[in-house]
Amino acid sequence: MNKNKIIYYIATVVLSIVVLFSVSMYFFKHDMIKGAFTSLGYPTYLIYPYAILKLLGLVAVWTPSFKILKEWAYAGFFYAFVLAFFAHVMVEDGAQGTALVAIIALAISYIFNRLKNKPLIKTDK
Repeated sequence: MNKNKIIYYIATVVLSIVVLFSVSMYFFKHDMIKGAFTSLGYPTYLIYPYAILKLLGLVAVWTPSFKILKEWAYAGFFYAFVLAFFAHVMVEDGAQGTALVAIIALAISYIFNRLKNKPLIKTDK
């Protein structure tokens, strides 16, 4: 396995852990998340649909044959993480660290998804 694939899989696993953690919080700690959504100014009726969309996004990211859906999932995650980061910054609750980790993991996963099937060294033969 080449270096690009290893980096891709590590970043995608970190991304998946962050997303699965947030989804588990949405489903199993609903009252706490409801309070967090309210404090951030988001409507609470979005919690369950948002969790389901995050799970579907992970399926798209991990499925190699879903090339177009994978691009949409990466875009959706990017907007979600950037909005989460700035929402936490604006309310000054200090919880933007997880969103920052997610943005970094997402960027690395996306870049190395594009590079993972390319050879490390070009040979002209």
